[in-house]
Amino acid sequence: MNSLVKSIIVLGGVSLQSVNAFTSISRSNVADISTTSLNVYGTPRKVQIIPSVLPADFGKLGADCKRLEEAGCDRVQFDVMDGNFVPNVTFGPETIRWCRKYTNMPFETQLMVSEKCTDAMLEEFVEVSKGPNGEPGVVIVHVEACTHLHRALGRIRAAGGSPSVALNPHTPAEMIENVLDLVDHVLVMTVNPGFGGQAYIPTMTEKIKKIRKWIVDRDLDVDIEVDGGIKATQETIGECAAAGANCFIAGSGLFAYDDLSEGVKELTDMALEAQGVAVGAK
Repeated sequence: MNSLVKSIIVLGGVSLQSVNAFTSISRSNVADISTTSLNVYGTPRKVQIIPSVLPADFGKLGADCKRLEEAGCDRVQFDVMDGNFVPNVTFGPETIRWCRKYTNMPFETQLMVSEKCTDAMLEEFVEVSKGPNGEPGVVIVHVEACTHLHRALGRIRAAGGSPSVALNPHTPAEMIENVLDLVDHVLVMTVNPGFGGQAYIPTMTEKIKKIRKWIVDRDLDVDIEVDGGIKATQETIGECAAAGANCFIAGSGLFAYDDLSEGVKELTDMALEAQGVAVGAK
């Protein structure tokens, strides 16, 4: 799809235009940078640090979201788990709605749920993921849980969200190749989903490279996110950034810092260095 008209999607004969600025899904997301020697394939995209709320204190989740906003995070990810798609249970849409009262930060919701749950509640999750003024929030569905993936992504866009797709470590990249023109983000799971604090799976680096090449070669306006085991190390965030990822989900890797802003800075600097971009150019 032509990048200049990517934000206009025609569904059932109706043109729907999403507001891209809030979720950084437009061409402005290409990094405004001075470079040294670029490592990443194509023009580097803006580094974004996106904490997962899994390690947060669920008894004061709203307050922790406010802390993350004050630390300089780009948005926050809510990991919705139903005990079926993954072996854990977290929360539903009402919890996300309550957190909006505490912060103006953009939201991102990853639906690690069964297909039945996705079908029944997709529009509700789109609604609670929106910004304080109705800006589109990122809503991520898993390819493994969507028999009709094109339809699910279209429903997210039609409801005013930013459609995005995730794939588990064992899932080939080719499973999402034919929907790249319908999404704003591709999330590569770098651990098996369901629990925080797991170790990065090194073989995911090649998957990131493959998806990045497809995106660049087709001139698509799509971010690559990575989720799982991300820390301020060359072996995790460094490898992912050099491979082409630019959005980094950090849970325990960020909450391990007493000063969250220090964690955001260290993660960002390591990613920029791996991209071959001057540190401080976020």
